[in-house]
Amino acid sequence: MKSKKTVVIIAFSIICIAIIINLLKKDLWDVNEELLKEKVVSIGHSVETINLLDVTPFDWDVVYSFKPYTPKENIYETVGYKWDTISETVNEGMNQIVFLKDGKVVCYLYGYPENNGYGISFESEDYKDTGYMLNVKDDLNFQVERSNSVVYLGN
Repeated sequence: MKSKKTVVIIAFSIICIAIIINLLKKDLWDVNEELLKEKVVSIGHSVETINLLDVTPFDWDVVYSFKPYTPKENIYETVGYKWDTISETVNEGMNQIVFLKDGKVVCYLYGYPENNGYGISFESEDYKDTGYMLNVKDDLNFQVERSNSVVYLGN
C-alpha cells in the first residue's frame, strides 16, 4: 500500500515538473531574438555598415518588415501560418520584423527600438501590401547608426 502511494507521488511530481519546464521554455523565435539583440547592440562604435547575415546568429532565408497597423491576419497570410505570440503594431516607429527559415518563423522582433535597445528597418524591391521582404541572397548591407544608446540598422 505504501509503495503504491510512493509511486503515485513520484509520477505526479514528474508530471508537474514536466509541465513547469514546458511553461518556462521559450519559443525558438524568442531565443533567436535575444541572440540577435546581443549581436546588434555589440556592434563596434567604429562600424558604419554591416551585412545583416553577420548579426543574425541563426539561419534564415526570408525576412519581412511589416508596416505599422498591419492586421495579424495579413501577417499570417504573408508568412504562411499562424503563431500565438504575434502582436499588431499600434504606432509609427515600431518594428514588426519576421525572419523565416524554410517557411517557419525563426525570429520575431516587435516593439519600439528605444525599448528593445535596437531597431531594424528596410525597404526592398519586393514590396507586398503589408510591407517589405528581403531574401538571404539580396544585398543585405545595412547602415549602422546610434542614438541615445540605441543601435539602428537600416538600408
